[in-house]
Amino acid sequence: MKKQPITEGTLLWEPSQKQIEQANLTIFNKWLAKKKGKHFRSYDELWQWSADEIEEFWEIIWEYFDIKAAKPYTSVLKNREMPGAEWFEGAELNFVEQVFRHRNFSFPAIISSDESLELREIGWEELHQKTAAVASALQELGVKKGDRVAAYINNIPEAVIAMLATASIGAVWSCCSPDFGADSVIDRFGQIKPKVLIAVDGYRYGGKTFDRMDRIARLQRELPGLEYTVLLSMINKEPDLSRLHNPADTVLWDHLEFSDPGDFRIEPVPFSHPLWVLYSSGTTGLPKPIVHGHGGMLLEHLKYREFHADLKEGDRFFWFSTTGWMMWNVVVASLLKDSTALLYDGSPGYPDPGVLWKFCEKTGATSFGSSAAYLINCMKQKLEPGKTYNLEKLKSMGSTGSPLPPEAFQWVYEYVGRNIWLYSTSGGTDICSSFVSGNPLHPVHAGEIQCRTLGANVQAFDEHGEPVTDEVGEMVITEPMPCMPLYFWGDEDGNRYRESYFEMFPGVWRHGDWLKITPRGSCVIYGRSDATLNRMGVRIGTSEIYRAVDLETRVKDSLVVSLEQEDNSWYMPLFVQLEEGDEVNEELERSIADNIKERISPRFVPDEVVCVEQIPYTLSGKKMEKPVQRILQGDPADKAASRDSMKNPEALDIFVTFAKERLKGR
Repeated sequence: MKKQPITEGTLLWEPSQKQIEQANLTIFNKWLAKKKGKHFRSYDELWQWSADEIEEFWEIIWEYFDIKAAKPYTSVLKNREMPGAEWFEGAELNFVEQVFRHRNFSFPAIISSDESLELREIGWEELHQKTAAVASALQELGVKKGDRVAAYINNIPEAVIAMLATASIGAVWSCCSPDFGADSVIDRFGQIKPKVLIAVDGYRYGGKTFDRMDRIARLQRELPGLEYTVLLSMINKEPDLSRLHNPADTVLWDHLEFSDPGDFRIEPVPFSHPLWVLYSSGTTGLPKPIVHGHGGMLLEHLKYREFHADLKEGDRFFWFSTTGWMMWNVVVASLLKDSTALLYDGSPGYPDPGVLWKFCEKTGATSFGSSAAYLINCMKQKLEPGKTYNLEKLKSMGSTGSPLPPEAFQWVYEYVGRNIWLYSTSGGTDICSSFVSGNPLHPVHAGEIQCRTLGANVQAFDEHGEPVTDEVGEMVITEPMPCMPLYFWGDEDGNRYRESYFEMFPGVWRHGDWLKITPRGSCVIYGRSDATLNRMGVRIGTSEIYRAVDLETRVKDSLVVSLEQEDNSWYMPLFVQLEEGDEVNEELERSIADNIKERISPRFVPDEVVCVEQIPYTLSGKKMEKPVQRILQGDPADKAASRDSMKNPEALDIFVTFAKERLKGR
């Protein structure tokens, strides 16, 4: 049964005059005119200036947000080349200083919940006191500036407290969600050699309890340089420390949280001092340990939350995430100025698919973000959150992780709220922010990202390295940004960093997405460029196939790859996940083929439609197209993908079997 498709670019929402006047971007524009004599008639003019005059723009951002530094900068941008740009040389500051500068006692700092939906509030005074106590305790354990503190922890207030405490003393934070397997954690933390590990004894998800004591024991045994473990009791009132490898070097979290904070002093550090280490998905090879700095993250997140998320005093910001995804860091960064961070720890589908909407209702969320996959799933399950829950305080919604198809845009406006500002956003772990994102001054068009973010010179390049408009090209960034990685940990000569972003276009950051910039300045992303589908010389992104397949209500999820064969022809199978007991038949194949013919081209009708129990995903929620492609080309599964970096490692088995049968039949 086909749904009536919506056309990409269909107008769905426009801001009212009042919303435009009250937008933070409008206030910034007026400030620029009054204080700097700069007059911009449109966002596009403002963006062009910010993208061309990057030194002036970022210096103005520093001034606009009144950044307090222990030492002033001597130059804004010493070296403009990529990689190697040096921002705000001489400045000393601390990300955490900015967090507590703007604490507002009229509303909570954090509101959190788990699957019980019982709310827990952390006030600003409590957050400050516990951050100070944990910082002091870490110093007593010997943690100094530059040391690494790693955390194996779920999305709870203690994770935020631990991160702020670590950064406040100049140590470097890194974390993994406790659903990561031990091998995956060791692959990550083993590269940075933490002095202290903070870990939960277990967690609850989907109504089940998961014990992690044995995994912690293994981490203690195998992580190089580890001196102490801090254990946080989540499932046991009195955890059995004898199960650990080093019980004598294990401290209970309560001893940290209630220790004497002493004279709490936030340590000034250089602008480019490491703040945290994030990781690439690690589906093939060791994950890249991506290092971000205090100053770069401070300026970028102030810019993003103010202008592209349009957060205002008292707003309550929620983005459904685990601690293993960069969006957790974005939620923490919402504390930088005047808003409350909302944390949810649990399954988005338990006890029912509406639990996150119920959480929004209970917390009075004003901004709710999620992955595109989550919104698509809500659409497929025919949820009607606007009718079921009281979402009158919800002003905006964000989506990221993969392209949001036009049909999901339409679903939000039909079944969540007609007056909600919905913005799709794309960037990544690489910058812990977005290159293209929301704009409260612009209309919302189905399937489109509203704008390129301020200070990000984003272009679409053709195969000759020339910028194109209204054509699909490689997404690139042609000028440096303060939020770009300082380096990859352990990448002494910088080769791995250069190969990751600068190999295709020297001196220009290639991000790896297919991008179209429309004549009105909005953007459409068509999937990863390394997962391009090639049919008779014509290439498209995988998201276009998924959009066509999503029209088929019987299909819960799908994955498509394109394989070059020995005779230089191309083989393109489509793998679909159906409801339990359903099977692929001629009717389904014909319906999918008709959708693709109508929406894309007859040449992209798949050669075969194969039913699978699950579609494989990384822990950060991305479809594993490239690893599946490698398996189908004959690579061993353990070389094509790290199962420990997967959300559902068992999902690979069907592709291994399929590859064997296919190779046998050649």
